[in-house]
Formats: sequence, C-alpha cells, structure tokens
Amino acid sequence: MTVLYNDPADFAEDQFAGFLDLYSDRLRGVPGGAVAHRSETPQVAVVVGGGSGHYPAFCGIVGPGFATGAVVGNVFTSPSAAQVYSVAKAAHQGQGVVLTFGNYAGDNMNFGIAAERLRKEGIDTRIVVVTDDIASSPTESERRGIAGDFTVFKALGAAAASGLDIDEVERIGRAANAATRTFGVAFSGCTMPGATSSLFTVPEQHMGVGLGIHGEPGIRDEPLKTADELARLLVTDLLASAPARKSSRVAVILNGLGTTKYEELFLVWKTVAPLLREAGLEIVEPEVGELVTSLDMGGLSLTLMWLDKELEHMWKADTYTPAYRKQNALLTGLRPAHTGHDSAEAHDDAPTPHTSALPVARLVLDGLRTLARTMHDNATELGRIDAVAGDGDHGRGMVKGADAALAAAESAASASAGPSWILRKAGQAWAAAAGGTSGVLWGAGLESAGAALDDQAAKFGRGELAAAVHAFASAITDLGRATPGDKTLVDALLPFVDSLELSLMSSTDPAEAWSTAAATATAAAEATAALTPKLGRARPLADKSVGTPDAGATSFSMIVRALETLAPATERTQP
Repeated sequence: MTVLYNDPADFAEDQFAGFLDLYSDRLRGVPGGAVAHRSETPQVAVVVGGGSGHYPAFCGIVGPGFATGAVVGNVFTSPSAAQVYSVAKAAHQGQGVVLTFGNYAGDNMNFGIAAERLRKEGIDTRIVVVTDDIASSPTESERRGIAGDFTVFKALGAAAASGLDIDEVERIGRAANAATRTFGVAFSGCTMPGATSSLFTVPEQHMGVGLGIHGEPGIRDEPLKTADELARLLVTDLLASAPARKSSRVAVILNGLGTTKYEELFLVWKTVAPLLREAGLEIVEPEVGELVTSLDMGGLSLTLMWLDKELEHMWKADTYTPAYRKQNALLTGLRPAHTGHDSAEAHDDAPTPHTSALPVARLVLDGLRTLARTMHDNATELGRIDAVAGDGDHGRGMVKGADAALAAAESAASASAGPSWILRKAGQAWAAAAGGTSGVLWGAGLESAGAALDDQAAKFGRGELAAAVHAFASAITDLGRATPGDKTLVDALLPFVDSLELSLMSSTDPAEAWSTAAATATAAAEATAALTPKLGRARPLADKSVGTPDAGATSFSMIVRALETLAPATERTQP
C-alpha cells in the first residue's frame, strides 16, 4: 500500500516538488506541471497530462524527443483547465501546441477548455485523445486511454522533435492512436495516500480482467491464470482487436501497474514474445517494465502498436527524459527553458455593489461555508460510493473544490464584493483547484449562477433566486452533456431545479420551496442506485454500479439538504 505521505491531501504536490528538484537540470516547474528546457530550434510543443499516480507517466517523459511539457493533476484526477493552460503557455515555442491525454470525461473537458482559451489568444492548438483500451468498449472512440498513452505520446514527441509542422505532428499522433491497442488485468487494488484500504479488492485466486489505470476494478473477475495462460489471453484478445490496416511489425509494451515485480513481467514476456512471432509479427524494440502505473496496483497490461515505416521511425527515435531514454539522445546544446507566461489571472477589483446586495453576499458566503463543511463531513462516504465503479476520488475532489471556492469567496467578501462577484470567483477557484469532472461542472455552475445575478440590483427576490439556480443547472448540462437517466449529478439536479422553480412561480414561501426541492433531489439521488451509468469512468463498469447511487447526485443532494439551514435567511431576501 501507499504508506509514505505527510498530509494525504497534499501528496500529489509534495511528491512533485521532490521530482522537480531532482531533475532541475533538464526541466522546470510551472503552475500545474513541468516543461523541458528547450533546444535552439523551436518545435511544436507536445503537452501530455493527466492525474498523478501513474509515474513515469506523465512528468517522467518530459524531455528531448518526447513530451515538451506535462500537466500533473491530483491523484487519479484530471488537471484543471487553468493548469493545462499554464503548462501549454510555458511550453509553446511559436509553432503551435498539441494537447494529448487519455479519454476520460474530466480530461476531455479541462483540456478542451484550455485549448479554446489558447486558440483565442492566437495559439494553434490541437488535441489528440488516446483510446487504446479494448476492454472498455467495442467502439474505438469510446475507449479509455491506458498504457497506450505511451506509444502515442512517443510518436507525437518524436514527430515534433524532427521539426515537422503541427499538421504533420497531429496526423502522426492520430495514426499512432489508431494503430495502438491495450489489454490488462489486475491482481489487487491500489491504495490512495492516507487510506486504510484499497479502492477495490479482487477475490482470492482471481484477477480483474480489463482494468483501468485510475484504480478502477476490472470489467469482470476470472480465476487467476498461470503466466503462460495469461500471456495467451492478452495476445489472443489483442490480435482479435487489431486495426483493419495493419503491418507485420509491432512496437510492444508489457507494462507493470505498480507492484507486479519485474521478474513476473519477464516471466509473462517469455510466452508473449513467441506467441506474437508465431502470429507472424516482428517485434520492434519492445519495452518491459513500469511505464504507466496506478500507484501500488498489482497488475499488468500488454500494448501493441502496429507500425508502418513512419511510425516505426518515431518509435525508434532517440529520446532523453527522467524516466525513459533511447541511445544517442544528448543534453548538449540546450539552454534553460523559457520563463513562460504567468497564467494566474489578474485579480481586478470587485465593483461596488448596491447596499441591497450585501445581505445576499453574506448569505452566499454562509452557503459556501455550509457546502464545504458538508463535503468534509461526508468525503469518506462519497469516496466509498465512487469507488464501486469509479476511482474513489469524488469525496476528495469535492472537498478540494469546496475549500478553494470558500477561500476565494472569503477573500472577495472581505473586499465587500456582491453575491455575483463572490459566486463567480468561487466558481473559478473551484474549477482551477479541483480538476476532474466534478471540478469542471461545479466551477462552471457556480460561475454561471453568479453571472445571472446583478450586484447593482436594488432588490433580490424570487426571480433572482430562480435565475441563479437555473443558470447553475444550464451550465452543468451544457458542459457535461448528461441527460436524466445517465446516472450522473443531473439526475438529482434537474428534479431539484424543476421543483424549486415551480414552487417559486406559485408564490410558495422560498424556505418551503427550497425544502421541498431538496427532498425531491434526495429521492432522485437515491433512485440512481437502480440506474446503469452511460457516461464517465463508471460506464465500462455498468453492472458493478447497479445497487449503488451515483456519487455526484448524492453529493448534490447532501449539499442542498444542508443549505436548508439557511432557508430563513433566504426568505428575508425576498420582496
């Protein structure tokens, strides 16, 4: 298990500080990650990223011939859009930026938002999403990105290092993804820093087939096989899922997930290699070891990338990074990395609000305090719910976002800001600090709720309350694209909003309206236990999810129930 930490909440940041000190001769830390010292010749910037807990991915592969920069989120949590933007700006060398990451909802949202921001500033930004996990879906576009991240990132980095323009770098990255397939198994779950038990368990003498790299269990459990039998399973399933256009030459990775010993990997490779050769494949510069891990998970995965002449050149190209090197890559001729751009936005002064807005501002601040306290009190339970078919990070992520939002709100309130300004700053802070799907959604929701209010308004009544709640919900549904029945936050959110708006329109006392809506949200959240997930990390584990409510819907219902304590104050704000 993961036994060394100071404060478990700061594990990702603390370990990264040590990493940066160790490799300061070849890379530099920036807000959100690290960038490589650059060569004299500018090149397309390849920025990789995802959550911590996967070393050598992602920061361990920053250097000549590989990634230009890496964005590092919290453990198993996508980095925030602000972090992606910060690293991309620092890595940019005037030739454009390619953002590349595994296919997860939070990563897609955060990297997508950062890409749009970069494009608005005139930086040509492309996105290459890795979809190599054949166990997660029969449809390639819906597959997760696991150890195949490594082959795709390597191809992109080599293409950029060879001086190709951004169109060619993007094309080669997409070709590498289309040619890559991965299949893996887990022998044991991984343990989050500070936790006393693993995110999931595998029955004794069994293995989880089709694992994820965020601590997710396998798609199904099967009796544990011998090394030879496991090798046959991996090779057989991968060859059955080969791309339509394939060659006879393959790059191969036998990847350890964290605690499977190298000797065990060598044992499996002893059978994998001849099986591939018997299938008519020629193995090109194989890698056996830990390249994309999952903290202390026991398990392994097999990755094949079918090579044409171009992809083979990229796979064999020299590289020199903290965790991965190929011969002839040198550090000579390098100069310190560009100091980059300070991505922290200027803290402009809050406009002076109308006096009528100040009581509402105090109410909003009290609400955020209640929200943060509620998430702290329920973080463990939310993590337990999320771990059934996900990565168990929902409680920790909600706490991180709520704390950041509250700190930003208190800072704004100390400057006598109005409710609109406080909510907008709270939302921005939540999204920047928390990352992940919930971080994006809650951040956008709070910011939109604030934008729906006017700090110069002379009164705040039912209409303003309804508008803010409606804006909160619209931002989440527009960004997350979830619909009722998908087993997400939306399944509790929309019934809450519908109930509240209906009651407010019928002149129901606002306190009573909120209480009724909160009860509706609670019932709707409980009802998600019968649903199967259609979006997010839990989708490949749909059957395991049945019987457990959705963590996002549950946390939302907890929050709106807790906010009932503020209902009398809400009533006083009405005309």
